[in-house]
Amino acid sequence: MANITFITKQVSELIEPILNEMRFELIDVEYLSDCGRWVLRIYIDKDGGVTLDDCASISGELGDLIDIKNVIEHEYVLEVSSPGLNRPLKKESDFIRVIGKKIKLRTRMPVDGTRNFTGILKDFKEQKLALDSEGGLVTLAWSDIEKANLVYEFDD
Repeated sequence: MANITFITKQVSELIEPILNEMRFELIDVEYLSDCGRWVLRIYIDKDGGVTLDDCASISGELGDLIDIKNVIEHEYVLEVSSPGLNRPLKKESDFIRVIGKKIKLRTRMPVDGTRNFTGILKDFKEQKLALDSEGGLVTLAWSDIEKANLVYEFDD
């Protein structure tokens, strides 16, 4: 069976230009085993948000393409959805878009004894994040970030 990272990279490269043409942004691609079946999850977004109809039409369009290109050589379930409230932050543009908002992140290796940080993203430039967390202002290299998400805060 093919390497999971290789498949997600191949799928991303295949579908991103098509999604861009359709005015959607590719947020993330996950390929994982869930309850004994393989699932390919594609997260998309667009200005104004993603509807259920958008997900259905994208699923039909991309599912056929992925099958024709034989990227995945066994049975799998394709799921297309919006990134939700806790949107993952993957690209530089994602971080720049959320400056001033609360994010949660995990680093690959401990920084000052911890890997998990939550706080307001103050700045992102020259591949570095400035995060105002409970412990004060922390500067982290973007390359050291393992996972990051926007934290949606509900109004009281």
